[in-house]
Amino acid sequence: MFNKLKQFNDLRKTANTLKSAMAEETIEVENKAVKIIMDGNQDIKTLDIKSDFLSSDKKKDLEKYIIEGIKDATKKVQRKMAMKMQQMGGFDNFPGM
Repeated sequence: MFNKLKQFNDLRKTANTLKSAMAEETIEVENKAVKIIMDGNQDIKTLDIKSDFLSSDKKKDLEKYIIEGIKDATKKVQRKMAMKMQQMGGFDNFPGM
């Protein structure tokens, strides 16, 4: 039982190390309507809407571009996280996996 608790604590430490490392990473995505900066923990740090899309007649287009931008940013962060995990030893570095 103590071995399982140690493995859990080791896993939690490794996950916290990864989370801290990813918080320092940022990605930037830009499309026709928005520019999004997201950190490695998938928190949006900035959302800049281009003035051309601030009129009510472009609302639907703006919504579409925001969703596309967030999806693109999330995919890029996930790729970066996978690379960071590989650099940290991959799943072999996660006890119990």
